[in-house]
Amino acid sequence: MIREFSAGGIVFKKIKRPKTKEQRLVWLVCQHSQHKGWVFPKGLIGDHNHGESSEETAVREVAEETGITGKIIQKLGNPVAYFYTWQGEKRFKTVYYYLMEYVLGNTLDHDWEMSQVEWLKESEVEKRLTFKSDKIAFKQALASVG
Repeated sequence: MIREFSAGGIVFKKIKRPKTKEQRLVWLVCQHSQHKGWVFPKGLIGDHNHGESSEETAVREVAEETGITGKIIQKLGNPVAYFYTWQGEKRFKTVYYYLMEYVLGNTLDHDWEMSQVEWLKESEVEKRLTFKSDKIAFKQALASVG
């Protein structure tokens, strides 16, 4: 069995509520082009740049897959882990997620790996996410900002 290590970002953006000075958070989610699941952006650590750190991978993958540049606020608690099969081979993946805040960018600038990229309010995120591992990571992110 192959072991994989990935890093990704759970990105929030502060937006002002209409007609008020209050701010609320919206969260970045994306739909994968191949399996069509709704996920947070992530990718293999060091698959593009040898010696790349998990932090560097997370920032790079968020930018590539969503068109958004985020700054890391903190590493989220425990990594999430799961099994999946790729080309008939079972793999065990560990994902390190980072809580990130939006800096700049446009979701229309995402790459081919994602078919859609959207900002959702908190109440919509868990309903949209496809996989349990992403839902667990999102709960960690919420605990970190709240």
